[in-house]
Amino acid sequence: MADISRRESSALINSLTAGVVPRIGLRHIAVGRQKEVTAFLQDLQTISEGGAGFRTICGAYGSGKSFLLQLIRLNATERDFVVADADLSPERRLTGTKGQGISTYRELMQHLSTAARPEGGALEAVLQKWISRLQAEEKQLTPGDPALVDAVSAKISAVLVELSEMMYGYSFASVIDSYWRGIVNGDDSLKMNALRWIRGEFSTKTDARQALNVDTIIDDQNWYEFLKLFARFVTKAGYCGLLIFLDEGVNLYKINNRQSRESNYEKLLAIFNDTMQGKAQYIGFFLSGTPQFVYDEQRGLFSYEALRTRLAESQFAVEGYTDYTSPVIKLNRLTNEEIYLLLERLCHLHAIHYGYTSRILEEELALFMNTVAGRLGADKMLTPREVTRDFLGVLNILYQQLDLTMADLLTQKDVRFTDPQTEPPEDTPDDFAAFDL
Repeated sequence: MADISRRESSALINSLTAGVVPRIGLRHIAVGRQKEVTAFLQDLQTISEGGAGFRTICGAYGSGKSFLLQLIRLNATERDFVVADADLSPERRLTGTKGQGISTYRELMQHLSTAARPEGGALEAVLQKWISRLQAEEKQLTPGDPALVDAVSAKISAVLVELSEMMYGYSFASVIDSYWRGIVNGDDSLKMNALRWIRGEFSTKTDARQALNVDTIIDDQNWYEFLKLFARFVTKAGYCGLLIFLDEGVNLYKINNRQSRESNYEKLLAIFNDTMQGKAQYIGFFLSGTPQFVYDEQRGLFSYEALRTRLAESQFAVEGYTDYTSPVIKLNRLTNEEIYLLLERLCHLHAIHYGYTSRILEEELALFMNTVAGRLGADKMLTPREVTRDFLGVLNILYQQLDLTMADLLTQKDVRFTDPQTEPPEDTPDDFAAFDL
């Protein structure tokens, strides 16, 4: 961990103390999950070769779902994928009568990331990389040569022909051509309108027609089709494909209106079928949620029969035998050995960040481990989030109180650790929520 930067250590300390997942530096504290990571890396290989992927990560609150998604996201950018992530919420769903679907698309575009732009906002960088590749192919023409504009436009037209087999391919290529002409002609308005269109910011077809002379906009119904188009497009820019990460799937479970909830599940089914049947290329969808979100037969994914039959695990996947090729990957509790390794890494991280030599002994780590693991219910419900927050709190106190030892602190009568967390109660279903007046 000696190569960790101050920026990474700060992000890790602050995020983990607050109980949220950091977006950088995850490799320094990642433990366990080797089989899960291997399964995802196999998915990335398939996607880079023109396939598609779909996975649902299932685990209790604090079990590491979001952490694993971010870890795979960072691994993917290092392997030259374009990635986009968003948290689902009441305002961001897969579809909805108030534009919740296009809101999700806009959030994904805002968080579009590459290895060169890992923190989002990479849309224009992807477009410019593609255009640079096209220009580089015209070695006989020099920058500024008027013929270069027509040559690149001709190549864009070739892409149009290739994408024409896909829905909305003509409109997409026309907007890309508008972006290119906005650059070469110094027309910033045209260039920005093209970016706005790709980001899904036009609300009416009339506005799009006036700005870009296209008759289509990205909206609540078709945004997934444009993600498939964009996935094919990024490979033309030299990337391996497009990966979509959707966290907080439980917000679909919380939709009270049954018709609205099932509309979202129907959209998810369409995505699943596309990726599993070979209709989509160079794209992967990764969704995380709680066991209730997946397995509840009243409101969860399993309440939608078509999804239940597709996501149900093999009858031979009994406890202790996990099928990591299944669409649903269930996160098991980290072993005590893995949690102990996590504590060691947190010690090193804390010492590096604050610039001191750690004085925590192996016996003290074992004492902390035994203390948290010995609590009622810890064998089933103890999660990395709770252990991490408690342990960083201990390290902070010991750093500030040099005369205090781990044993002194843990044996205080009024010390309280974070309780092993169960899933918080969901919104109480309203038997009449499906009816609108």
